[in-house]
Amino acid sequence: MGVSKKKNLGSLIVLAILLILYFIFFKKPSEENKTTRNKKDHREAAFRHQRIYYTKHAQCRMDCRNIDESEVKEILKDGEINYSKSDLKSKPCPKYAVEGNTHDGQHVRIIVGNCNSQASIVTVIDLDNEYECDCK
Repeated sequence: MGVSKKKNLGSLIVLAILLILYFIFFKKPSEENKTTRNKKDHREAAFRHQRIYYTKHAQCRMDCRNIDESEVKEILKDGEINYSKSDLKSKPCPKYAVEGNTHDGQHVRIIVGNCNSQASIVTVIDLDNEYECDCK
């Protein structure tokens, strides 16, 4: 083997080792990354512990879909945030889509504005059933 080929092979081996080390130490999902995500979720989910305000639209949708305040509180407390349906850049407050099942088995999504000192319930959706609601 010539000197040039040995240099190339040596360079490739060093590059391969560096890539392996990079993936081991920097790309591996670690407990630290999971903890950071949980802290972020906790900050964003501050609405779970705030005073709740219901918009007129939300009250109408809740009445039409047979969802009461206890069920909304239940979902806000135990539900999962669906980030693909949330609008975190919404003004004046970021909006979160919180989903879960109520104690009577309804699969619902609650759109909640995470405002300064209150959680503003924007709308409540039954994900399994269509309802004819006249909420303007």
